[in-house]
Parts: sequence; C-alpha cells; structure tokens
Amino acid sequence: MRVGLRRSLASFFAAVVLLIASAAAAAAQDHHHEQPDPLFSTFEASGTSWVPDSTPMAGHHAEAGPWSLMLHGSLFVQYLQEWAPIHRGSHQLGSTNWLMVMARRQAGGGRAGLRGMFSLEPWTIPGCGYPDLLASGELCDGDGLHDRQHPHDLFMEVAGEYEHPLRADGGLAWHVYGGLAGEPALGPPAFPHRASAAPNPVAPISHHWLDATHIAFGVVTAGVSGQRWRVEASAFNGREPGESRGGFDLAPLDSVSARVTVRPHAGLALQVSGGRLESAEQEFANGPRYDITRVTASALYGRGRVAATLAWGANTERGQRTHAGLAEATVSVGGGAVFGRAELNGKPSHSLHIHEQPGAILTVGKLQGGYLHDRPATHGFQMGLGASLSAAIVPPSIRPNYGGVGLGLAVFANIRTASH
Repeated sequence: MRVGLRRSLASFFAAVVLLIASAAAAAAQDHHHEQPDPLFSTFEASGTSWVPDSTPMAGHHAEAGPWSLMLHGSLFVQYLQEWAPIHRGSHQLGSTNWLMVMARRQAGGGRAGLRGMFSLEPWTIPGCGYPDLLASGELCDGDGLHDRQHPHDLFMEVAGEYEHPLRADGGLAWHVYGGLAGEPALGPPAFPHRASAAPNPVAPISHHWLDATHIAFGVVTAGVSGQRWRVEASAFNGREPGESRGGFDLAPLDSVSARVTVRPHAGLALQVSGGRLESAEQEFANGPRYDITRVTASALYGRGRVAATLAWGANTERGQRTHAGLAEATVSVGGGAVFGRAELNGKPSHSLHIHEQPGAILTVGKLQGGYLHDRPATHGFQMGLGASLSAAIVPPSIRPNYGGVGLGLAVFANIRTASH
C-alpha cells in the first residue's frame, strides 16, 4: 500500500511540475496582456470560501489543451523579534511561504478542477514555529505550543472539485469538493488568502478560533450556489496535524460543519458557519483528545484601495466557551500598503502555559501595524520590503509572564504573484 501511495505522490508531483512550468512559461511570454480566465472567478478564495468580487486576482494563467491553469503564491523572508521574559520572547530568521496550482476544464456539462497548495515552512521555519506572542495551538516536542505560530504543512491542499448547473441560465448550481488535504466549510477564508492580511507575514493569534481548519487531512464538501449565495456542508478530519509536517495525517471523516455565504454586492462577502471537531486537540502528547464546537461569522470588504476583515469566532471545549474577535485592514498608498490588525481573544490558561491559574479564561489582545513598500511588478511578480510593530496586551494577573506589554518587531522581504 505504501508503494502505491508513493507512486501516486510521484505522479502527482510530476503533474504539479508540468503545471508550474506551463503557467510560468505562458506568463514569461505574455504577462503584459494577461487576462483573467473565465474559469477562475475573483471571488474564490481558500477551499470553497468566497471573498468580495472586487478582490484583485493574483496569478499567472496559461492554457494546456482543454485545461486552464493558474499559479499563484507568496514568499516572505522575515526576521522576527518578540520581547518578553525567557521561554516566551524570542527571535528568528525564517520564511513563511505557500504556492498554489489550479487546473480547470469544462467536463460533463459542468466544470472540473484539480487544486494543489504547498508550503516549504517545515524546513524554512526552524524549531516549533516562529515567534508570535499570545499565539497558541497544536503540539511541539510533545507539549502544547504557546507564543509561537506553528509552520504550515508541506501539503496544504490536494483536492479535486466539480460544479454543475441546475438551470440552463447557470444561475443555480450544485458543487462538490474533496481530497486528501483541503479546507472544510468552516470559518472565513484562511488568512493567507485574505487581501486584508496579504502584506503581513505574521498569523493572527485568533487563528484557532477562526480559520485553523484550512488544512484538514481528509475532507468532502457538497453544496448549492446561486449567483451571490452559497450553502454547503462538510465531513472532514478535524484533528490537528501532527508534528511531522511532511506527509498526510489521515483519519476518519467524523467531524462536520456547515456554512452560508452571501455576496450582497461587489465589495462585500459575509459568512456564518459552525462545526463539530471530533478529537481535535490535546494538551500534551499521549494525553486525551477533546472535541471542539466552533461557530464563526465574518464580513470581508474590498473596494478600491481598501481591503478589510471583521471576524468573530467561539470555541466550546471541555465545558468552557471562549471567544475571539479580529479586525484587520490593508490600505494601498503610493507604491505600497499600510496594514493593521487588532485582536481580542479569550484563551484557556493551559493554552498559554499559565499553570498558576488552572481552568481560568484569560482575555488577551494584540495590536499590529506595518508597511510594505512594493517595487514595480516585473514578469508577473511583485517584490517588496516591509516592517511592522506589535504589542501583546495581557491582564494584570499574567503581566509578570510577559514583562508587562510584550513588544514585537518584524522586518521582511516579500515576493508574490502580481495582481491584475
């Protein structure tokens, strides 16, 4: 069975290399005249989630026989410094990155597609993750991770999709999506895919209340869509990925979720969703797993130079309910972008390793602001340099753990596929 899996993966990687080469060659030949492909819509984001219609489309497009191809991605090289007492504050030079390849074609009276998304963070983010005061979630070295953001997995998405109209005018359609790795219908679009977060190399501390299921190793989603609304449900593996991030952590599809998304006009996308994640998390390796019930709501805005996100999420686990709120925005100015993020998050004390207050819910917050200066796009790619400052705000009872207000600095370079 392992030999068969290896052969399948080798074939998949070969196909990915061919897709990347085709898209890159087409972009190099005719990037000045590149137009959006009709098989790809500007409002599509991670998994089956939606963003506003007015979101700029970033990616290289090409044709390979009946297939339309799209390649897009982003790579940061960043130096992060977080100032706090030992075991919390730290510094690191690393790279956050992702690459997405999509292929679509008309088939059977509808549209079929293949999707792959990958990250080299298992090798470009040293240790358990990068410094991010007040971040929490998943395990590293057998214990719960705190004040660091874990790297993404090599396989972020390996999935297929199909959509078929239910009416001749195409105004109503059914769709199905699924694969070995992908994103269920739960939460707003993942932060790497939100225009409001695109210039920022640092993940939100509310990630595990909003969009952490964007990498689920095993997912099937089905639903019905109109021109400006979508109703869908998923069965998926809700367990957090393991510490070894180079493979597939497959498990039964025993978690469920549902989501309703509406785009009332070109500049706005709204969603509400809820899910039950079975055996989702552990406090420490070999410890008992516990379930999480998650509910989220979000509004994404995009108009002209402004992209913004408002999001709320609530987790219920082991009899405790905690909430998270996020507001983030990016404003294009001159040759770059100003970005900011504000978060308020109730976290169980164990998730931050505050063992002096067992069972407590700690209300914490984080503020971040920065600027990314872009150079003119060339050959379909955008390069930029940026920096940001952050402040981790904690209640008086744990200020000694964080030295009062924990401060952070990020200096980074970015290269990404240009928008058009």
